[in-house]
Amino acid sequence: MDRVIELNESIDTAAFYGVNNKNFVCLKNQFPAVRIIARGYHVKVSGADKAVESFVAALHLLEDYCLKTGTLTEQELLRLIHGEQPAEKPADRLILYGVNGKAVTARSDNQQLLVERYAQCDLNFAVGPAGSGKTYTAIALAVRALKQKEVKRIILSRPAVEAGEKLGFLPGDMREKIDPYLQPLYDALQDMIPRQKLNEYIERGTIQIAPLAFMRGRTLSDAVAILDEAQNTTIPQLKMFLTRLGINSKMIVTGDLTQIDLPASQTSGLKDAIARLREVKGVGITEFNDKDIVRHPLVGRIVKAYDKLKTETVKEQD
Repeated sequence: MDRVIELNESIDTAAFYGVNNKNFVCLKNQFPAVRIIARGYHVKVSGADKAVESFVAALHLLEDYCLKTGTLTEQELLRLIHGEQPAEKPADRLILYGVNGKAVTARSDNQQLLVERYAQCDLNFAVGPAGSGKTYTAIALAVRALKQKEVKRIILSRPAVEAGEKLGFLPGDMREKIDPYLQPLYDALQDMIPRQKLNEYIERGTIQIAPLAFMRGRTLSDAVAILDEAQNTTIPQLKMFLTRLGINSKMIVTGDLTQIDLPASQTSGLKDAIARLREVKGVGITEFNDKDIVRHPLVGRIVKAYDKLKTETVKEQD
């Protein structure tokens, strides 16, 4: 009997097969009655029917574990094959396992609230100060959806230049022009997807980087679309983005209403959208605050100091 098994393309093959194919060698040693050939995501096995079926069941067990945790050691491989429970992984507020099995979790109550509202609503707004984890959590939710094959792609967008997105003066093609503005999103992605796999996703269009101005006319189906720094969109820009939502898709819009860089004559699209959509069914709004800040402790104190000064200035003007 011959069987060809196609592994999930979201799996990290380097982690699955192990350094210098150690996991694969260990796996072959556990099934001496079958002949196994593996190339990338394709695994061919030959042998007696019962032995092949036993191997295929074990392979899928290992695949599911590696897909979930992002890692696979020889010890875990042996435990799983012999029906033992693998070593416990932290599960509290877990979103997914990132690179090298790192647990990516909701680290504050509002991050967890965003996770819960994402499950309930197709459109979510995450608004709050720098360092509160709103963008990181949004990226984690999108990557989890991709890994679990709930969607086929991730769309990342951000206003490239305050109020105008005038990219023409920058050197390079469109991706090279937009990349510097999207670096925070890349940083988060690199925590959750191995670099080689991330590059593959970008090359194949599974993860797409698109300046906001280029979203016009598109319909985003089977996707998680994230718009970051949305406080710097105009009302027409944000309306245009929100109306791109397609079938089997979700959107997460993030921003900080204290860091609006638009000219004084223009109203922030994010501020306007929250006011308009707060009571609309299917829209979730999660408001982060300084208690959610998960960067250096000093960042929280800096945010508080600026907020205090802003409040005092408003009072003096009144």
